[in-house]
Amino acid sequence: MSRIMQSSSDKGLEAWGVSQFVKDATDEGYYYEFPMLDSNSGPLIQVQGKKLINFSSIDFLGFQTEQWVREAFISSIEEVGLVTGGSRATQGVNRSHSDLEVLISEVTGKQRTSTFASGLLANLGFLQAMTTRFEVNSSIYVDNSDVVVIMDHDAHWSLWKGAQHLKFGERLFSFKHNDVKDLWRCLERNKGKKTLVVVETIYSSDGSMAPLGEILDLCENFEAISYVDNANGFMIYGDQSRPYYNEYCHLPRATFEMLSLSKSIGLEGGAISGPKSGIILVEVASGTSVFTASIQPPTAATATRIISYLKENPAVIDQYLERISTLREQLSKQGFSLLPGNSYIISIMLGRDTVAERVREDLLTMGFQVPIFRYPAVKRNAAVMRLMVNRLHSERHISEFLSAMEKIKRRYSL
Repeated sequence: MSRIMQSSSDKGLEAWGVSQFVKDATDEGYYYEFPMLDSNSGPLIQVQGKKLINFSSIDFLGFQTEQWVREAFISSIEEVGLVTGGSRATQGVNRSHSDLEVLISEVTGKQRTSTFASGLLANLGFLQAMTTRFEVNSSIYVDNSDVVVIMDHDAHWSLWKGAQHLKFGERLFSFKHNDVKDLWRCLERNKGKKTLVVVETIYSSDGSMAPLGEILDLCENFEAISYVDNANGFMIYGDQSRPYYNEYCHLPRATFEMLSLSKSIGLEGGAISGPKSGIILVEVASGTSVFTASIQPPTAATATRIISYLKENPAVIDQYLERISTLREQLSKQGFSLLPGNSYIISIMLGRDTVAERVREDLLTMGFQVPIFRYPAVKRNAAVMRLMVNRLHSERHISEFLSAMEKIKRRYSL
C-alpha cells in the first residue's frame, strides 16, 4: 500500500515539474546532499566518518566548545528548564529572556529589546508588523498599510521575504548596493510618505560594510524610519580601535537594530532593539512572536553569559580580527582576488559557476569544508568562496589551507 501511495505522489510531483527540477539542479551541481555532521560544528568537523577542517561555521568564536559555556548551559537547565511552553501571548517569557533583553538594550543603547527564536523570524516579523494594519477593535489599531519600504538590493533573503507582500514599484523599492545616491533617489521619489529604510551593517555574501552614517543622514533628512540588520556585526564592531568604527559609531542613531545570536555568540536566536512603543508593536503584531515559541530558556541564559564575557574581555575579538587581517594578506600575496572590505568575512572571487563547484569538491577531497556562493545567491559566473575562520583554528589548520589554495590556484588559473 505504501509503495502505491509513494508512486502516486511521485507522479504528482512529476506533473508539477518538481522531479525534473531536482534532477536538473543536481546534474548541474546547484544541489548536492548537504553535509551530515557526526560532530560539533567547530574548527574541525566529522562528516560521515571523514574529518574536515571547517571554514563554513558561522559560530566563528567557538564558544560552544568551551567548558564554562557548557556548564553554564547545563546549570541553567536546572533553573529555567528546557522550554517556555508556548508563545509570549500564551505562556509569556522566562526570566532568562528578560535578563537577556535588558542586557542587549544596554549594549545597543535602545529603550527595549525583544528576542525571537531566530534572526530570520525577527526580520520576517518586523516587516509584517511595520507594513500592515493591526487592529484590536474599531477604535484601537495601528495602520501601516501605506508604509513604503526601501531596501538595499543585497539585503538578506529574510528581509526580502518579509516584504514579499508589498508590490514592487509601489510600496517596495530597492537601491543599488551601498549606493547612497540611489537611496536618495528612492527617498526623493517617495517624499512625504511613511517610509522604512532597510539595510545591513556587514553583508554576509561579500563582507562589505554599509556607509551607515550617510544612510542615516538621509533617513533623518527625509524623516524615514531606519531598520539596521546587524546580524553579522553584533559584539564584533563598534570599538574605536576596530575596523569600521567611523560607520559603526552611527549605529545608535538607527531607529531599530536587529541582531543574531548565532554569529559572534555562537548559539541560536535573534533580537530587535528600538523604541519601547515600536518593540511592543512588533511583539504583538509580528506573528513570529505571539504565534511561536521563544528561544529556549537555557540558550537565553547562556547568551547573556557570553555577551557579558565579550564585554569584559575585548581582547578576544581584537585577537580574532588580527588573525583575519593576517590571512587576508596571505591570500592576497598568493594572488587571489578578494572582494573589498575589512570584515571577518573573507570572500574570494572564483568566477565561473562550474569552476566554483569543482573547487568546492577538490577542497573537500583535500580535507576542507568551504562554502561556495554561486547563482542564484550571487550573479551568474560571479561565484565566491566565503571563508569563516574559527577562532580555535590552529596555525597548522591555516597553513594547510593556504597550501591547498596554492594548488587550487595553479589548477584553475585563478
